Amino acid sequence: MSAIGVIARPDLAEAAPVLRELVRWLRQRGAQVVLEERTAALADGTGGDWTLAPGREVAAQVDAVVVLGGDGTLLGASRLIPAERPIPVLGVNFGSLGFLTEVTLGELYPTLESVLAGRYKYEERRMLRGLVRRQGQPDLCDDALNDVVVTKATLSRIIELDVSVDGLFVSTFRADGLIVSSPTGSTAYNLAAGGPILHPTLPAIVLTPICPHMLTNRPLVVNDGSAIEVRLRSPQDGEVHLTFDGQRGFPMRGQDSVHITRSPRTLRLVAAAGRDYFAVLRTKLKWGESTVRERG
Repeated sequence: MSAIGVIARPDLAEAAPVLRELVRWLRQRGAQVVLEERTAALADGTGGDWTLAPGREVAAQVDAVVVLGGDGTLLGASRLIPAERPIPVLGVNFGSLGFLTEVTLGELYPTLESVLAGRYKYEERRMLRGLVRRQGQPDLCDDALNDVVVTKATLSRIIELDVSVDGLFVSTFRADGLIVSSPTGSTAYNLAAGGPILHPTLPAIVLTPICPHMLTNRPLVVNDGSAIEVRLRSPQDGEVHLTFDGQRGFPMRGQDSVHITRSPRTLRLVAAAGRDYFAVLRTKLKWGESTVRERG
């Protein structure tokens, strides 16, 4: 690989020395370095030995992307990778959890050596696409790696959502909202709301109501080839919001509908050598650890 892009959380001061060393390390191996515009401020002291590009143009110029930050940084970066060119993305964890940015600082360079040599281990992570129709016409569209969520505003009452799958009516959910999650996102908001954990390679989508009025409204798992429609049942202008990965949000109007399908875009996520998905679950969710602290 001849060109590597780097995207870092711009306000992450502790990433600055790592970024500078990373740029030097890549240049010593003959790789061209392309930095995302906001990332460049952290690279002072590297002599400008890199190319600058806006976020959406980074992926078009490189063979792989390194993300320095937490899962939120990687979620944002995932939407920058074009569907027609799913280049590998290596996430380095600076956050508190790191389900997606599972590579540690100690594993960065051995893993990157494998990427440069084309011998890396990776997983293809499915993404979702959400399309809003307003008065029957397409209004906005975006992709999400984790989830597309319809939720009530801060002070609004419970909302009513008519949900259909492949044109077949499922139910009217009276709840605080609805999470439509990919397998990757099943360990995020979906898990906190009581939804199931899905293996990331499973071709499925999970619908999880948020604090439903009826206790029998449980999470529902459908095939990821399904077309899901979520329609506001009554006029609720300004009281309902649609979010993509918790990063991009839009107010919804009465009678708006959201159509959610599998996105043509995927994320080719580089995995650390010697670590499997269940090891990540055990580590991140602290499975098997004693919940009783010994008293001194």
